[in-house]
Amino acid sequence: MQALLRASDRFLTIAARSHARAAALLLLFGLLAFTPGLFAMQPMDRDEPRFAQATKQMLETGDFVDIRFQGEARFKKPVGIYWLQAAVVSAAEKLGVPDARHQIWLYRLPSLAGALFAVILSYWAALVLAPRREAFAAALLFGATILIGVEAHLAKTDAAMCATAVVAFGILARLWTLRRTASITIGETFAFWIAIGVSFLLKGPVVGGLFALAAVALSLRERSAAWLRPVADWRAILLALLIVAPWFAAITLKSGSAFFSEAVGQDMLGKVAGGQEAHGAPPGLYLLIMPATFWPVSALFLAVIPYLWRNRSDDLVALCLAWIVPAWIMFELIPTKLPHYVLPLYPPMAFLVMKALSDGADMSRGRWRAVALGLLPFIPILFAGAAAAAVFVLEPGGAQRFLPLIWAAPLFVLAIGLAFIGARAARRNAGLALAPILALATIALSWSVYQNAWPALRSIQLSPRLAEAARAAGCADPRMATVGGYNEPSLVFLTRTDLVMTNGVGGAAFMAGDGCRVAFVESREEKTFLDEMAQRSATPRLLTRVSGVNINRAFERDRRTLRVMDFGVYLRDTSRP
Repeated sequence: MQALLRASDRFLTIAARSHARAAALLLLFGLLAFTPGLFAMQPMDRDEPRFAQATKQMLETGDFVDIRFQGEARFKKPVGIYWLQAAVVSAAEKLGVPDARHQIWLYRLPSLAGALFAVILSYWAALVLAPRREAFAAALLFGATILIGVEAHLAKTDAAMCATAVVAFGILARLWTLRRTASITIGETFAFWIAIGVSFLLKGPVVGGLFALAAVALSLRERSAAWLRPVADWRAILLALLIVAPWFAAITLKSGSAFFSEAVGQDMLGKVAGGQEAHGAPPGLYLLIMPATFWPVSALFLAVIPYLWRNRSDDLVALCLAWIVPAWIMFELIPTKLPHYVLPLYPPMAFLVMKALSDGADMSRGRWRAVALGLLPFIPILFAGAAAAAVFVLEPGGAQRFLPLIWAAPLFVLAIGLAFIGARAARRNAGLALAPILALATIALSWSVYQNAWPALRSIQLSPRLAEAARAAGCADPRMATVGGYNEPSLVFLTRTDLVMTNGVGGAAFMAGDGCRVAFVESREEKTFLDEMAQRSATPRLLTRVSGVNINRAFERDRRTLRVMDFGVYLRDTSRP
């Protein structure tokens, strides 16, 4: 262990020799931690393929103002992430990537870039708070957390928004730290307002609201808001408005008040008023899941809480708590809860851990610290057990079903071993040398889960398997329908925008039409479908059968019986004799 700690300490010293080296090493770490599974994982229902499909429809129609999923307006979020995804997919098409519009990994690249920027910008944000070595360790700790890794893998807004939030926090940190001695530069002022403008196009007023809450809390502590004056530059504010206004004007002209009615009235205020889309939960959920979503840093954060309480009047601690505490309380009080809502609060939480470690906070004694540090090995053990249990429950067959996990097993063991070393080293007050060790544990866990364990669950990959069966139909560009209630957005994304969703009777009417047609008929509607086809004297050909589990409706109504869906993939082609 001592040799590993010495190597870890040496790594931090080497990384801190220049800003360029620190940024390059953080980029390398991010690529190692965030890219596993990026190409292997299917579109993750339901939010990810909704975003990707709306982008695909923009490319199909050439309308980059209106946001739609099939025929319905999708006005929950502004247009920013769709434009980023469309730019990537368009570039991929020009570079000759086959079937680019159906490749989910291309739509994930803006999220990957957002996560990488968030990690590197965390280093920049921390530089005003600590020396280069400590700032690098803080950024490494944040990048090692599970939640930023999850969001890097999903084609939606949160990783990119997190990068803008880190910029806003970095400017707040500079305003606060320099309030009595100097001021931020005009470039930093413009950077702040550009970040606010971009964040508004990504997810509305979230980042601006976080900044405002923290600024109010710090102003109350300072008994003055004069320290915020340097950021109030009308030229920079005008630039932010120029970033935001054109699309909002265009969507208003196109939809009238529909966008604001849905985005503000239904989505934002609806989440405040009550739990939406079955995501309601009581206050305290984020604290309950934080040990997993903020792992491995959560264990250290919980262990240093006594230190943070004793040092709550410290400028750095006060700054980070002002960003974290009011926003955390707000998120806990909002009935609708999703794990990624608190992601912008994790960078300053990592900074607090960095502060405690660099100050030599004692973690060698106390039952509380022992329990907290026990989370380090417990979480990867939990993931390994969950992977094995998922294969056992979801996959058919005997012992051979576990063979796809053969490469995941040693990686899980490595992650668990590094976590045990990290816990033991923390009990010996190893300080910042913990950061690279925990980063390695995250890399091992990422490769085991995203690249090996998740793709091994073939039974939950219904949409990719159905789409593959349709491509094997032998006719170009067949019309398609899903019959029997499997209406997941991933199936729309992987097949056709005009995918018909219907029942057995409607499926038969669809298949009676001209041309090449494919229907995915769930077994519960199959008899009705075939009877209706017989009455129409139109006999479809069964291409294959596909069975599996819809991860969003994995159990029957009794909540105990696994619901295995079985599809007949039928073809009827009137263009052939």
